[in-house]
Amino acid sequence: MPHIEESNFAREVQENQARLRAELRTSFDVIVCGSGSSGSVVAGRLAEDPDVNVLLLEAGGDDASPTIVEPGQWPLNLGSCRDWAFEGQPSDHLNGRRLPLNMGRVLGGGSSINVMVWARGHKADWDCFAEESGDPAWGYDSVLNYYRRIEDWQGGADPLRRGAGGPVHIAQPSSPKPLAEATVEAARLMGIPRFGSANGEMMEGPGGAAIAELLIRGGKRQSVFRSYTYPQMHKPNLTVLTGALVTRLIIEGKTAVGVEAVVEGQVLRFDAALDVILSLGAVHTPKVLMQSGIGPETELHRHGIPIVQNLPGVGQNHQDHIAFGCTWEYLQPQEVGGGGCEAVLYWKSDSRLSVPDILQCQLEFAVPSPPEVGIAAPDHGWSMFAGLAQPKSRGQLRLTGASPTDPILIEPNSLSEPEDMAAAFRTVELCRELGNSSLFTPLVKREAVPLQRDRAGMERFIRNSAVTFWHQSCTAKMGRDAMSVVDAQLRVYGIDNLRIADASIMPKIPVGNTMAPCVVIGERAADLVKASYAGRGSP
Repeated sequence: MPHIEESNFAREVQENQARLRAELRTSFDVIVCGSGSSGSVVAGRLAEDPDVNVLLLEAGGDDASPTIVEPGQWPLNLGSCRDWAFEGQPSDHLNGRRLPLNMGRVLGGGSSINVMVWARGHKADWDCFAEESGDPAWGYDSVLNYYRRIEDWQGGADPLRRGAGGPVHIAQPSSPKPLAEATVEAARLMGIPRFGSANGEMMEGPGGAAIAELLIRGGKRQSVFRSYTYPQMHKPNLTVLTGALVTRLIIEGKTAVGVEAVVEGQVLRFDAALDVILSLGAVHTPKVLMQSGIGPETELHRHGIPIVQNLPGVGQNHQDHIAFGCTWEYLQPQEVGGGGCEAVLYWKSDSRLSVPDILQCQLEFAVPSPPEVGIAAPDHGWSMFAGLAQPKSRGQLRLTGASPTDPILIEPNSLSEPEDMAAAFRTVELCRELGNSSLFTPLVKREAVPLQRDRAGMERFIRNSAVTFWHQSCTAKMGRDAMSVVDAQLRVYGIDNLRIADASIMPKIPVGNTMAPCVVIGERAADLVKASYAGRGSP
């Protein structure tokens, strides 16, 4: 019976969205640009009110591909049509290499192509957001209320910290593979505490190790789009338009009144009676802002873009988690569980720290190193992404022209700060100590990468092996200083009826994967928009 009900609902959604596209209107109450982990939440929450007409624009296509639905196939999306496939500029700090910077271009954004790890951020992250914004509603105690609303946590009850009955199904693997169990236990024997959950109490102190929490339901990926937007798509007040590339904001005076988007080769204008919300991610949100005249005065002048609002912080403060793949060869091929990540570790590179600055995510298959490392991955093995959870390096984005087709230059500037190199040495050292534990003897033949090296050799390995965790953020930050782009209400400074809701508004990158914090940002944005409607009168 549930299958029949699901089939009927899917047909209802398909017919409704086909009708809305065929009879496409040009004016809405709210336009949400981007269907990623924040935009999907905003669109879904606002569409709950039948009196609010919502348009959700997504440059990519649908999320029906088996590479999305089947958890273990997520690597096949990288470099496909479902990936923006950005690249960083060559960097001396990476020995001249470019970082591949994958980002979702599909309904669900990153939540449709990622590893599905639910990591809520550290208490200190959210308290930093509150301090930077001047609003305690962004602090940890307030954010716990959001997580209780968001989550349908399948693990042990924790009424203070975890939610039940929310839209996001979160569960640990029912039978973690031996590799994951060995990882968490080996960490415990090294003095890193083991927790029953990688969220909650573990992320209020110095960190620990735990079995990962994943967005997998019934053996299938459960993206944020599927959790929030899809359940509303049978309604006549929510139009979800795929293949719609947002190219420019339409601004009259100092008010955002709509957007331009390329749909099936045509430039279309859509008007917003109340709000435009940018949820295009940490690359395209600042690009659209700058090409619409909102950004650093010198950068806009350089490309002949008329200035609407001088905001020098747009495109600055780029942050990302960087990882170094350490790999071991199996004695015998092992099964891969879930999406391949079943254990995570957060710890400190220096005992004097109070918050984890090391992030390690285990993958139950061998990840090839960049060719510059010069070591081939074993046919059968596993890798630990030993990463930096609190990088000090900062990058920037720069335009190459005023046209939407002109690419944007991403300068991640990774490993440019000495503190990051020091933490990189420590995370690789910790990873090798863990992976060479005797607990892995029944599973592992040998360490394959990086192998023992002197300090100069290890530095070369770190710079040659560094890859992204795909957590680009902070390029339109929330705050109160001259480099801030949005205020505590997520309103773009100097422009009415324009908000940003995505990872770009983060003042600093959180400890851990960014999907869960982006869901909080989406929930918070939806609440703020609803409150503004109440102040202006119902739409």
